[in-house]
Amino acid sequence: MENWTRSAKVTYKRWSNPEPGDEGDFVGHTDEDQATDNEICTIASAKVDSGSRESASSSGNNKTAETFSVDDALEVIGFGVFQWKISFVTGFAWVGDSMEMMILSILGPELHCDWSLPSYQVALITSVVFIGMGFSSLLWGNVADKYGRKVGLVISMCWALYFGLLSAFSPVYSWLLALRGFVGFGIGGTPQSVTLYSEFLPVRARGMSIMLMAVFWVLGTVSEVLLALWVMPTLGWRWLLGLSAIPMGIFVSFCFWLPESPRFDALSGRREKAIATLTRIARENGKELPRGKLIEYKQNERGQYKDLFSQQYWKITLLLWFIWFSFAFSYFGIVLLTTELFQTESCGKTQGSSIEPRCSLECKYLTSADYKDLLWTTLAEFPGLLIILFAVDYLGRKKSMAICFFMFSLCILPLYACIGRVALTIFIFIARAFISGGYQVVFVYTPEVFPTEIRALGMGTCSSIARIGALITPFVAQVLLRTSMYLTLSVYCGCSLLAALASIFLPIETRGRSLQESSLDSDR
Repeated sequence: MENWTRSAKVTYKRWSNPEPGDEGDFVGHTDEDQATDNEICTIASAKVDSGSRESASSSGNNKTAETFSVDDALEVIGFGVFQWKISFVTGFAWVGDSMEMMILSILGPELHCDWSLPSYQVALITSVVFIGMGFSSLLWGNVADKYGRKVGLVISMCWALYFGLLSAFSPVYSWLLALRGFVGFGIGGTPQSVTLYSEFLPVRARGMSIMLMAVFWVLGTVSEVLLALWVMPTLGWRWLLGLSAIPMGIFVSFCFWLPESPRFDALSGRREKAIATLTRIARENGKELPRGKLIEYKQNERGQYKDLFSQQYWKITLLLWFIWFSFAFSYFGIVLLTTELFQTESCGKTQGSSIEPRCSLECKYLTSADYKDLLWTTLAEFPGLLIILFAVDYLGRKKSMAICFFMFSLCILPLYACIGRVALTIFIFIARAFISGGYQVVFVYTPEVFPTEIRALGMGTCSSIARIGALITPFVAQVLLRTSMYLTLSVYCGCSLLAALASIFLPIETRGRSLQESSLDSDR
């Protein structure tokens, strides 16, 4: 952690006016002012707003001035008090997201009994959340790229908080279904917290910092199980829904403290705001900004879908879509398989009667023992997270993802044999540990590989594709499993092996790589 806070030595870039005789926008500043004040140097290109194509020389044709980028500033400032604060604020968004996801496995059995719902209606309560997330992730990504990371994140969290509280007062099934769909629409914007958070981090701290955000996810799932263990026996599911919205309420209460990303401000032409934000970060961390002029990449066309399929990014986009799909498909698949395989009575084919009650309205409330088993299953994600936490910076992002997929497949193979319950539990938990750890690595890689102009959109589209995987996996883990266990396991094993290859074939390794502001940047 000491390496994160240590100031970096920045080599300043020298900027000079390529067109002699042009007049600049630094009139009224002496040469000494231009060399010492934190000003703006605008970088223009064919894709950048032509109105910002201005020179930065006020008197001489060959005079130069020191410049620095947002990356340079963040490297000098380092990881400090400000980054710890924003870690906790954005972390509450992740806690809220994970609690809303975990509640799906608890809410179903209760409503199955309280409202006498058939099995397909119970499953639809889960599906409608993922459908809402799938549609909204694209929207929130576009909003974050065009109007700001903070804008997209805060609006989505306020939306999820509002409808999350309303769902606790649902009078009938149809109302609950609609309101939970709206909750899913809101939490589809949660990945933008990673986009915002990553743009405040120095290079050497980015990988481990984003991985530490996964701790908030696990804390959310554990908190939801503990909350259910306390609330459900006495107060019921309505109180659980209402209390589960508390983390999102905490985030909304403190969101006024969040600044907009200086990278986004610089790309949007908001010169003063970018400098003000960097100055604030430096002040809270007890550091000083580098001297010179801040390079500004002003670009009006941001968040364009076509940019994801440009010659530079089309391969990355398609490979990441498959990797995100595979992580969600495998992660939620192993969660569902855990309970399903425990009920399997034969090795080649599961018995439908042991999984599905003979009467679709037959119900069984979750007991304290069930909640404790659920808690232990959730805690199994910590070992994988700790391993990947260090591997992501030592082995790199690509290798870490590939190893996680490969180990997941390796742990699936013993399930083909007739093994005891203890061995079955061990292999399933190891598989879940690696797939959950790998899932966090892709959250590190994705915002690093896309430039600022399409970073939020890239995260949004990848998140949408992941929701498709989450929608499909119940039909494999629960429906196909009743036909053939071998075929079900082969689907998960094959998908994860292909995803491991896709991770290796990614053209860019982002470990130690600066965040790119524009697709026009060269790989720094």
